[in-house]
Amino acid sequence: MWYPEFKQFGLEEILAIAGFLVFLALIIYYFMAYWPVAALKTTHSDGSDGREPVSVIICARNEDENLTEFLPKILTQEYPEYEVIVVNDCSWDNTETVIDEFAKIFPNLRKVNIKEDAYYKHGKKFAVMVGIKGAKYENMLFTDADCYPSSDNWLSEMAAGFTTKKEIVLGYGAYIKTKGFLNTLIRFDSFLIALEYMTAAMKGKAYMGVGRNLAYKKSLFFKHKGFSSHYHITSGDDDLFVNEAATDENTNVCISHNSITYSKAKTNFGDWRRQKMRHLTTAPHYTSSSRAKIGASFALKYLFYATLVVLFCFKGTVLVGLGLFLLKIMFQMIIFNKAAKKFNEPDLWALSFLYEIVLLATYPVFHISKMFHKPNKWTN
Repeated sequence: MWYPEFKQFGLEEILAIAGFLVFLALIIYYFMAYWPVAALKTTHSDGSDGREPVSVIICARNEDENLTEFLPKILTQEYPEYEVIVVNDCSWDNTETVIDEFAKIFPNLRKVNIKEDAYYKHGKKFAVMVGIKGAKYENMLFTDADCYPSSDNWLSEMAAGFTTKKEIVLGYGAYIKTKGFLNTLIRFDSFLIALEYMTAAMKGKAYMGVGRNLAYKKSLFFKHKGFSSHYHITSGDDDLFVNEAATDENTNVCISHNSITYSKAKTNFGDWRRQKMRHLTTAPHYTSSSRAKIGASFALKYLFYATLVVLFCFKGTVLVGLGLFLLKIMFQMIIFNKAAKKFNEPDLWALSFLYEIVLLATYPVFHISKMFHKPNKWTN
């Protein structure tokens, strides 16, 4: 028989029950970690004059081409009052010239220059702090020089997330869709991460955000003494600050097609691996509860697939393993279909089970590489 008949309670029956319990735990996790975003009813801002002014802050190092292409999309937002501060961080290309030329056209564009210091080397956090100190307004919105907003209402949508109690607004930073499996995998990884941190924020357990699309109040930044607790860490100007400053009621999420930012994904595995290693260096500095949640997520997925392998190793449990795998795919596709539509990623859900398996096989490579990674400069 290809499945246990439960006429006696032996190894195959124990494995079948264990497999079902692991499957059940995984499905419960999917609904807890992903369904809230999938089921969220989104509203849209109309860019009304009642919005408070906003400072948009962009740090740029040798970004003349990206600024030329993307900065106009930020400078032409449908919003009553805002400034755009571009921090030119020790660029040696034409970044400063590009900013100056745009400033002749757009009076709300401001430039802040950081000059190279032979005796003091700094990372991106210093550039971000310089931008924050130069901001005129309390509400600040951050993105990167290689990012562009999905619509003219991006600023309006994100700014609408600020309320009396909400001091942090988390947006979705997507990657531009191009041909190739690597691009799809990178986009799915970003999509999956966003699902988890936005659901956590909706439950009052925010633990991270991404600097490609993140907003918070200036007073909150200085209340937590900026990046002082983790300034020595090269990365983490976005997720570590949110992990430290977020409370159970001060964080909002902004999920709509108009509020997304897009940036260029890495085009080869080596560059993506280095990018992921930089990001993974911040994870050990999360709060213990955040680390436990992230660890439990990966552990549960690895356990499920390990259980499937065991079930397929015994003739009496092959059909049990196959059935659990197919049921898992069905539930996953239902949830991810709705969630992908929220993030305007309609092509990611159909093969989400395959992308998940590839990511689970790839992440150990990132973690092993991280052990030998010594970051010494900031890049996007």
